Amino acid sequence: MKRPFASIRHPFEIDASLGRVSTEPDFGQHVDQLVRQVLLTSPGERVNRPAFGCGVKRMVFAPNAKVTAGLTRVSIVEALDRWLGSVLTVSEVTVQAVDEILEIRVAYALRARQETRFLNLQVTV
Repeated sequence: MKRPFASIRHPFEIDASLGRVSTEPDFGQHVDQLVRQVLLTSPGERVNRPAFGCGVKRMVFAPNAKVTAGLTRVSIVEALDRWLGSVLTVSEVTVQAVDEILEIRVAYALRARQETRFLNLQVTV
């Protein structure tokens, strides 16, 4: 039996019908939001955690080559392991640079539920 779960939804919003902060009742969706935060936050962007993040947005401006995609892949794996290693296990990361779009696919397993999940993300200029 699954235990009840609730967290603050990301991005932060107010539920107008309830007059309070919106919550995320699904643990899998919560972790998906955490993964997006790690990937899309650039190191130095958070005041109290200057090392937090992966900064894939800045990789869009790097030369479009296999080397850039490989470096982005390594950066993603390291950041997810460092910041979310207690919550998930990364099984596969693929990165492709197509014109001005960076296509990222992350496969990971939730440690608490042994559930495999996938995140597809396109980062553009």
